[in-house]
Amino acid sequence: MPSSSIQIGRDDKRVLLDGQAPVFILGPCVIESEELTWQLARDIKEMADKEGYRFIFKASYDKANRTSIDSFRGPGLEDGCRLLGEIGCELGVPVTTDVHTPHDAEYAAQFVDLLQIPAFLCRQTDLIVAAAGTDRPVNVKKGQFLAPWDLRPIAEKLQAAGCDQFFFTERGSSFGYNNLVADMRSIPLVREDGYRVIFDATHSVQKPGGAGSSSSGDGILAPVLARAAVAAGCDGVFIETHSDPAEAKSDGPNQIPLAELPKVLSSLAAIHEAAKL
Repeated sequence: MPSSSIQIGRDDKRVLLDGQAPVFILGPCVIESEELTWQLARDIKEMADKEGYRFIFKASYDKANRTSIDSFRGPGLEDGCRLLGEIGCELGVPVTTDVHTPHDAEYAAQFVDLLQIPAFLCRQTDLIVAAAGTDRPVNVKKGQFLAPWDLRPIAEKLQAAGCDQFFFTERGSSFGYNNLVADMRSIPLVREDGYRVIFDATHSVQKPGGAGSSSSGDGILAPVLARAAVAAGCDGVFIETHSDPAEAKSDGPNQIPLAELPKVLSSLAAIHEAAKL
């Protein structure tokens, strides 16, 4: 089992990923507007503070792997990272975003506290090495095409580049066409290899390309899988949330409505405490 803790953020906005309490990575799929992103960040921060949850705010500046050329992607690297940096500083919370190229990783590291490697890019050596070369911890999302033990070479790449502050995110495996299945055996297997692991509840219920020109999903099942993952021993949960998922510009069918988030987090915190050995 993992023995080391991972520090995300600094000083008054530090969050520890150490298995003692769940870490929640929360936020919208993409930065739709500055106003909405600020409002979501403030609402989630208030919720997390009230219950004492360990919380990292997440939003993407660019959804580089959307199904359609016409899909909304976000404000771009510079504007998106500036906004995330401002949110982190003003609200006093760690912030994270996904990066897609070595240049993105180096630039984003100036503004965010945690770099996320997207699932489709989890084996891209140049990207992994660039992210590892910053002074930020790294979250690698396990590709839908990988077995749990296939994460070991990725860990070796990070370590060879001088990074020991990293963890993995389980987000389901491809199961036929336009479908994913979450195998809860993956969580203890990854932890037994000595790595911290987060469970991505909302992307695990995604149906990639399931709506033809976009992905669909079963967001109503995300809390169910999240509860199972926490019981299986994950160190935290990644949840995308939106005040009105039906109007979200990316991954709306998978996101948990903001109004339902307190109940979901409360149940996950209770299960984590009960399952802690």
